[in-house]
Amino acid sequence: MTTTMITTPGLADVTTGIRYALRSAADWTDAARLVADELRGRLPDIAVLTPEQRLGDPDKPTGHLLHAEPDGSFSVTAVVWRPGQATRIHDHITWCVVVVLQGVEHEELFDADLNPIGVNDNRPGEVTGFAPPGDIHRIVNTGTETAISLHVYGTDLSRVGSSARRYYEPANAEN
Repeated sequence: MTTTMITTPGLADVTTGIRYALRSAADWTDAARLVADELRGRLPDIAVLTPEQRLGDPDKPTGHLLHAEPDGSFSVTAVVWRPGQATRIHDHITWCVVVVLQGVEHEELFDADLNPIGVNDNRPGEVTGFAPPGDIHRIVNTGTETAISLHVYGTDLSRVGSSARRYYEPANAEN
C-alpha cells in the first residue's frame, strides 16, 4: 500500500529513490549524501515540468512544488531561472540536493562571515547536496539559456513555504 500521491508525471522513480535513501540516513549530512547518490542513478527528465512551467518568470526565479511527502520528510521542487536571475545570499532550514536539468547554475559559496569560499558551475546531470551549517550560498544563472533544476529538501515545503532560513545582505556583495 502506498502512502503518497504522485501528482507530477515522471517523479515516481525519483521519489521512490529518495525514500529508499532516507531509510538509512543517520543525520542531515548523511541524508544529503545518500539522496544525491540515489538521484545520480535516477535523473528525472525535463518533462516533469509542463512547457508553460519551463518558461519561467521574466522577473524572478520561479519554483514549482512537484511533490511533498505526506510524512513531511521531503519535498521536490523545480526551479526555473532565466538568464541573469539570481537568489539572494541565504542558508537553509534543512538539507538539500540539487539536480541540474538544463542550463548552468553558477553557485557562489560563503563562510559564516560572508567571505567568498568557492564557486561551482553546475551543468545538466550534475547532482550536488549540502546540509546546514555551512550552506550559505547564492545561485545565479550566468548563462544565455533558461536553467532548470530539481531541488529535494528535507522538509514539507507545502507547510513551511520556503527552504531559506536566513537572507544575508553583506555590504561587499552584489544582490
